[in-house]
Amino acid sequence: MVTQSSEPTQRADIVVVGAGAAGLYAALCASREGARAALVSATPLAQTASYWAQGGLAAALADDDSFELHLSDTERAGRGLVRRSAAEVLVREAPARVHDLQALGVRFDADRFGQLALGLEGGHSVRRVVHAGGSATGRRVVRQLSALAAEDPLVEVLEGVRAKALWCAHGRCQGVACDDGRVIAARATVIATGGAAALWARTTNPPGSQGAGMLLAHAAGAALADLELMQFHPTAVIGVRGREGYLVTEAIRGEGATLHDGAGERFVDELAPRDEVSRAIEALLRESGERSVGLDMRAVEEAHFPNVFAALRDAGLDPRRELVPVAPAAHYMMGGIETDLDARSTVPSLYAVGEASCTGLHGANRLASNSLSECLVFAARAVSDVLSRPAEPPATLATDELERLLAAPAPPVADPSIRAALWRDAGIVRDEQGLRRLLSAEHPLARLIARCALERKESRGAHLREDYPERDPACDARHVVLDAAEELSWQTWR
Repeated sequence: MVTQSSEPTQRADIVVVGAGAAGLYAALCASREGARAALVSATPLAQTASYWAQGGLAAALADDDSFELHLSDTERAGRGLVRRSAAEVLVREAPARVHDLQALGVRFDADRFGQLALGLEGGHSVRRVVHAGGSATGRRVVRQLSALAAEDPLVEVLEGVRAKALWCAHGRCQGVACDDGRVIAARATVIATGGAAALWARTTNPPGSQGAGMLLAHAAGAALADLELMQFHPTAVIGVRGREGYLVTEAIRGEGATLHDGAGERFVDELAPRDEVSRAIEALLRESGERSVGLDMRAVEEAHFPNVFAALRDAGLDPRRELVPVAPAAHYMMGGIETDLDARSTVPSLYAVGEASCTGLHGANRLASNSLSECLVFAARAVSDVLSRPAEPPATLATDELERLLAAPAPPVADPSIRAALWRDAGIVRDEQGLRRLLSAEHPLARLIARCALERKESRGAHLREDYPERDPACDARHVVLDAAEELSWQTWR
């Protein structure tokens, strides 16, 4: 239910900040349990980063698949940094979440027998990726969940409203202060604001993906973890006006697209995990001085990916006749707000789900299409945990505290110079000199990213240190954690 209100303080059982797949699903899960949810969305519904997600949902649904095989692929892609307990939760609960989306009206692609058509993507050993509309999965999922939320009398949707600060009192998070002058008090607050890939100059993400939720949580005392681990997607369109950073889904390589150097030769296993493919492209570009490599989509069935082919044609490219110029771009942050397996942060009553969170599931390199599955699995677990706990008496919001919350500055927006600096100094290849330059950056998250990247003196997955080119076995299963006082520590997560 979309509403507007002039009241300074409202109440809900759960307030969710962010209306992508994770936030929408959390609000709907709460509603189905009879709880009232407030959904704070900075953009109109269906304009979030999830909307543009071309990948699908990874789930062990095929006869030749298993939880164990999905777990093994996740751990292999994560380069010795995957939190096994989190990965076990994902692989076991993802199939049920796919079926729940179907029950909610999401129509996934099917084969001629009416069975789910499962795609193959990089790092997966079998076909296990569920898609909707080919590469329009995020659009289909978010559109349907948005429609349900807008009609749900127990879900209050606050469109065009941004969270400014978290209200904490009596040892727990009590709710959210918004930029329209209201404070929403709730039993629990769920941060579902997405990642921070738009802090980098070259990105597949919409402009708003700059880690605002991470900064809100950190200002409230929540620990952050693994901020150095930004995944670069190998195949983002480059040098094409109007389509710079447009992501060409990995599923297209799963259906036969190939990557070629300037001489027309293939140079990498296109279905290797993303860190390998991105690294191979970056090395080739550095050696050749070129800006892009060529993605050959001529063997791909256009009907399977109509929106990708249409978008490229709109930009003046004909993928049936020519190679598409692509290069890596910042895509997905594996780090974020540190959470446990029920999405609880280190601040009581504050939860985080989706890309804003860090359970350790993805390790140092996310397995393709595990992210949408993660959104659903951990959103459901967060709501279940909140509603399983006795409701505590609400705190009283004093006038001076209300004024302080409403006067809090909103999380900052990175200007082009910050984004250029992150691409230069914390891009695919980093070193100490560049990372130290970022310590004086004006944007607080850029500084925190640099601190974590300096701390990890090795190369692992998405984190490539030119000055520490080898993986350090002593860092296996070890995560860089930044507490509320901005003290760094190493933690082992199992």
